[in-house]
Amino acid sequence: MDIKAIMMGLAFVLIWSSAFTSARIIVADAPALAALALRFFLSGVVGVAIARSLGQSWAFTRAQWRGIIIFGLCQNAAYLGLYFLAMRSVEASLASILASSMPLVVALFSTLFLHDRPKPLAVAGLVTGFVGVLVIMSHRLSAGSDVVGIVMCVIGTVALAIATLTLRSTGAGKNVLMVVGIQSLIGSSVLIVLSPFVDTYTLNMSGKLVFAMLYTTFLPGLFATWLWFKLVERIGTVKAAAFHFLNPFFGVAIAAVLLGEAVTRWDMIGVATIMAGILAVQLSKA
Repeated sequence: MDIKAIMMGLAFVLIWSSAFTSARIIVADAPALAALALRFFLSGVVGVAIARSLGQSWAFTRAQWRGIIIFGLCQNAAYLGLYFLAMRSVEASLASILASSMPLVVALFSTLFLHDRPKPLAVAGLVTGFVGVLVIMSHRLSAGSDVVGIVMCVIGTVALAIATLTLRSTGAGKNVLMVVGIQSLIGSSVLIVLSPFVDTYTLNMSGKLVFAMLYTTFLPGLFATWLWFKLVERIGTVKAAAFHFLNPFFGVAIAAVLLGEAVTRWDMIGVATIMAGILAVQLSKA
């Protein structure tokens, strides 16, 4: 793996992991789904506009449109919609840990539904990773974490895994930014319809909220998604997904530094276990 790919992977991990902290700030002062719909609308419009200025096309095949729509629904509407709702009561560190288990879910789904035959190392990694998730969840639940919020995160992680598997059929090629923009607009259109049925429309405007919205819109929302596509294009899905093993650590660390969230011994044990499990799964595919 070349240096540029490593730098791209580390940048993606840092931005992806920080998104949970910025989302926690947003949902504390704004309606969750409405804020997320606005984020997707802004990143979608900007993404499509930049893509058009670069000569990118939205003339996709039927199979590509199907992949784009499924990805937009699963990642933007389902995964992030559920996580934004959950983080009204769930800590950013716990949300980032649950989301970071996505590679384990992808590996499990590949085994169950795509008939991939896992190597012994992959099986050991799956078991180890899920044990780590259970350690953290049991500790957080005993400490009073919201059960409904955790269930939302779990369902959202499954949706993210489905979106990741769908990525294989998208084939964005040179139109990556266009795909990212369209997927954002798909997510926005779904969430704005759901918002009146779910949100409480109270808004506490502040500089912190504005900064968190702008950051979430253009870095995790636009740049990180584009970066992920380019990383997969450069080194392949398996090698790119290996960077996810760093997400639990960075997600917890960023939430602790910026939000002051407590990190317990059980959290550290669980994070280390999940990281080991994800790494084992990815190494088994090398």
